[in-house]
Amino acid sequence: MYDTFSVDYDRFVNWPARLGFEMPFLEKQLGGPGRAPRVPDAACGTGRHAIQLARRGYQASGADLSEGMVQRAQRNAAEAEVSVDFRAVGFGGLAQAFPGQAPLDALLCLGNSLPHVVTPEALAATLADFAACLRPGGLLLVQNRNFDAVMERRERWMEPQAHREDGAEWLFVRFYDYLPDGLINFNILTLRRAEGEGWQQQVSSTQLAPQPFAGLAAALEAAGFEELEAFGGMDGSPFDAHSSGNLVLRALRKA
Repeated sequence: MYDTFSVDYDRFVNWPARLGFEMPFLEKQLGGPGRAPRVPDAACGTGRHAIQLARRGYQASGADLSEGMVQRAQRNAAEAEVSVDFRAVGFGGLAQAFPGQAPLDALLCLGNSLPHVVTPEALAATLADFAACLRPGGLLLVQNRNFDAVMERRERWMEPQAHREDGAEWLFVRFYDYLPDGLINFNILTLRRAEGEGWQQQVSSTQLAPQPFAGLAAALEAAGFEELEAFGGMDGSPFDAHSSGNLVLRALRKA
């Protein structure tokens, strides 16, 4: 899915607005490049968070299972004239992918990426890998959708996103299909038309596990994390299982 979607991902996301909103919270949690200089972004996508961190003095790096996303991230870093180490590595392989950098000061897993881990066993292995990357007291920051609210209301449709560029336009429509085994099919419908032409459409899909707050918190504690703090978004608001749009979890690796 994401190799295909890497072509349009930077059209799908309004990066100036998103980074303008999220970076103050991220830097507050990281404490500045002097306190937590080495920060990889797991499931980095097209690398925009890592690139922005590099611009602000962090030794940023990124990993993503999608070769297409990593190639796009490398091009984005070159255009931004910053040095960021991007590697095509999925969850569970981060400690081996960055052996010369570990133990790290902090690790990010943003953009609802962790729910792509769809079994409890794989989640335990992923979080153990996160812990293996970090020094004692190292920071883990996870940003998921608030699946407590999603599942409570059986929310299916998300707000469409639109983009215009060089006379062409794109519409991105995201929606869920709820599966009998408790997993979710996450679908992205991409509509594109060039100037004077009709719409072309493409649908891509992948599975997600709707990770609730209580279950994810327990899995983090079992993997060796402590001092968990939950926020309802990158604005630092308190987490409310019934109304928050996101679940942002801050945790430290145990000594």
